[in-house]
Amino acid sequence: MLFPMSWSYDAGSRERTNLCFKESVVNPMLFPGDPQFSYEALRSLGHIAYGGADFGEVASTAGRITEGDYDSWHDEWLVTADRVAGEAETSLAAGHLVSARDGLLRASNYYRSAEFFLHGVPCDPRHMHAYDRSVECFQAAAALFTPKIEPVRIPFEGTTLPGYLYRADSSGTPRPTLIMSTGFDGTAEELHFMGALAAVERGYTVLTFEGPGQPGPLHREQLVFRPDWENVITPVVDFAETLPEVDNSQITLLGISMSGLLAPRAAAYEHRLAALIAIDGVYDLGEVSIRGIPGSREEAERRLRADSDPELDALLEQMMSANPTMRWGVHHGMYVMGVDTPRAFGTAYLDYTLRGGTAERIQCPTLVCDAEDEMFFEGQAKELYDHLTCPKTFLRFTTAEGAGHHCQPGAQRILSARVFDWLDATLEERAVGGTGA
Repeated sequence: MLFPMSWSYDAGSRERTNLCFKESVVNPMLFPGDPQFSYEALRSLGHIAYGGADFGEVASTAGRITEGDYDSWHDEWLVTADRVAGEAETSLAAGHLVSARDGLLRASNYYRSAEFFLHGVPCDPRHMHAYDRSVECFQAAAALFTPKIEPVRIPFEGTTLPGYLYRADSSGTPRPTLIMSTGFDGTAEELHFMGALAAVERGYTVLTFEGPGQPGPLHREQLVFRPDWENVITPVVDFAETLPEVDNSQITLLGISMSGLLAPRAAAYEHRLAALIAIDGVYDLGEVSIRGIPGSREEAERRLRADSDPELDALLEQMMSANPTMRWGVHHGMYVMGVDTPRAFGTAYLDYTLRGGTAERIQCPTLVCDAEDEMFFEGQAKELYDHLTCPKTFLRFTTAEGAGHHCQPGAQRILSARVFDWLDATLEERAVGGTGA
């Protein structure tokens, strides 16, 4: 997920106040002194719902990790991933296919978690090893589903984007189709646990993929994030329309986390979409960049874009040293944006916005999700919703129901039920009405 540059700054008192986390996030079940470690542990726990983890494995791994220590995080998750993968591969060799599939799915998620905090040193070989193992385990598991989950390569600007095609059955019948786009730090493999399998259970064809800035294209070809996501989504829709399992009149785009902005940006220009879902909605990443910088937005942007600003550079470093979420987010952000300094990362974020009438260009019915305890983009989902002029629905998840965190980790069943019930009804209404709007 994305990091919060969420410090308020009082120029008179020269005091900073950390506004990142609400009380329910500050007092978590695991890693009480490190909100980012806590969130990532919850993220893995949440994948239990669709087979990506087991509670005891997550809890025992977390118990061995030294809070705030990236090397410890990597090492202990790798131990767990290797053990689970080893057992799964033994099951596979013995013909115990269900056990093998289940273990390989969990191992894939644990390898993903192992490399999560290593991107501050892009040449660190550990994260390529863990990433490769995550993909290998997932693809081995994918082959054990019925129908098989098929790895695909989507033509894109002289190369290809990696993804997976999920079929509801083997009939080849065209079905309503969900294209899923991950965010700032997710993988196509992780999308299996975050809605892909849930959609297949409901009869949808699903196409997941990774675009520039996301792990496959970044690891393999050094393709970094770009704000013009419509130029990423259009080739994906083109590819989807060639598949016999896809009903071209019922293609929905679902974006998670940072793609809660990227997917709406794409939908503003790609009008073949029947519906759009933003989990959770984001309106302007520039609002994240400027938090904590004294003065007006215009002055903050000028300082971020300046050739040199040692005072701002020092402030950002100080904020990173005091805030574990920001420390991780900036290091990861520099990696995925292809820049060398924290200020350059903040500058890059300024280009990711739906301001200037972009949100208003979206035509298809749109669902915007929000979280009561949103720790990265508080208020932005509502801001996106308010700027939409298309048919729209706002869906807020609460802390009381266990779904109040960013993108609802730990509440995947609730999320899937509400999102796909909305989508079922929206596509049914659209079909009855015979309209493309």
